[in-house]
Amino acid sequence: MQEVSLDLLTKYNVPIPRYTSYPTVPYWDEGIDQTHWKALFAHKFDENREISLYLHLPFCESLCTFCGCNKRITTNHAVEEEYLQALLQEWALYQKLMHGKPILREVHLGGGTPTFFSPTNLKHLLEGIFADAIIPETHEFGFEGHPNNTTREHLQTLFDLGFNRVSFGMQDSNPEVQKVINRIQPHAQVVQVVQWAREIGYESVNLDLVYGLPLQSLARMEKTIQDALEIKPDRMAFYSYAHVPWTSKAQRLFDENDLPSADEKMQLYQLGKKRFGAAGYTDIGMDHFALPGDLMVQAHVEGTLHRNFMGYTVQQTSLLLGLGVSSISDINVAFAQNKKTLREYYALVNAGELPVFRGYFLTEEDQIMRQYILDVACRGKAHFAKKDLELLRQYTFDELDELALDELVTWGEHGLIVTDLGKHFIRNICKAFDLKLLSAEVQKKTFSQAV
Repeated sequence: MQEVSLDLLTKYNVPIPRYTSYPTVPYWDEGIDQTHWKALFAHKFDENREISLYLHLPFCESLCTFCGCNKRITTNHAVEEEYLQALLQEWALYQKLMHGKPILREVHLGGGTPTFFSPTNLKHLLEGIFADAIIPETHEFGFEGHPNNTTREHLQTLFDLGFNRVSFGMQDSNPEVQKVINRIQPHAQVVQVVQWAREIGYESVNLDLVYGLPLQSLARMEKTIQDALEIKPDRMAFYSYAHVPWTSKAQRLFDENDLPSADEKMQLYQLGKKRFGAAGYTDIGMDHFALPGDLMVQAHVEGTLHRNFMGYTVQQTSLLLGLGVSSISDINVAFAQNKKTLREYYALVNAGELPVFRGYFLTEEDQIMRQYILDVACRGKAHFAKKDLELLRQYTFDELDELALDELVTWGEHGLIVTDLGKHFIRNICKAFDLKLLSAEVQKKTFSQAV
């Protein structure tokens, strides 16, 4: 992939969304018409019945100070049963809106730490969900595993239930970096859980790495990347650390002076991109890489890759249902998010009500721009419909002119193509279609830096 100058990285290192949704969450309404949401959900289900299911499992035994996820820290595993029962109750509420059995094309367990829960309890949860569902032969079931508490029994239990991919949070292999982010995990443990997954038969193993963490340096990142490449995971995620202490209070627990400077962080980013490419990984876009034989690369080449709140996926369903505290559902024409605290979540579910508290119903204009953003993020190109040209001229074309001057895109009124150089700046190119961001004043600290 083409080398990127620091000047270009500096120019485009501005606060931009990750575009797992459009419109992005800051523009959603604090409140939602539940009657309308239920009707739309039922209608979208009747159209196809295929579902991508996300289950948020929020508990962690210790606090990783860099983490911005919705989590609950506890060593009390007695909390498992109450939470799993609430998930099954929420699932039952949605089943009442379904006419027929759902086809579970995709299931993902996220957190928090899904492997906080015992294999027995996870089995109970999933069997309860699968009991009234159809699991097609072609499906993608995955979960996030913490190397420290993922046992071989976890891996075998979930594999027996149809799970075929797993993602382990490696983050950084340097002991000093691990200490400052409170994520102590010997590299040998990462090697061990990956070995178990492969012995059991998982089709795809992913490792998450994070750049921009406190005390990281080029030499330390080089070693972390080398450690990861020696494992040779099928997929690799190389995430930019998002420093947002105004929303993630745990990030105040380390000294900001230990964070790499903007220039140093960009060098870490360039190092990772270069090393992954040299090792034969394909850059899928937005921080994701995969080996040539992986289904994600095949979907990327064929133009069938999709993106949602779970990230990139090879499964395309028009209905993503999120269960659990803070989970987000996406039915293509609307979004809804669950309550963020366990107390509020339990109260609504136990009262027989959907625990959603905010959301957004997309206008026709929103749907048009959303599709262009997906085209850029997943296919690296977009075709402009004639009916959209007036809108694009008003907001988008000036942005594309600027991107073209820096050779990030080639474009005309027919459409655009992302260049090899532009693949480093997918989020910036998506921004050209973000009418909400382009047409309104937004606080600078709403989003994390693009790089």
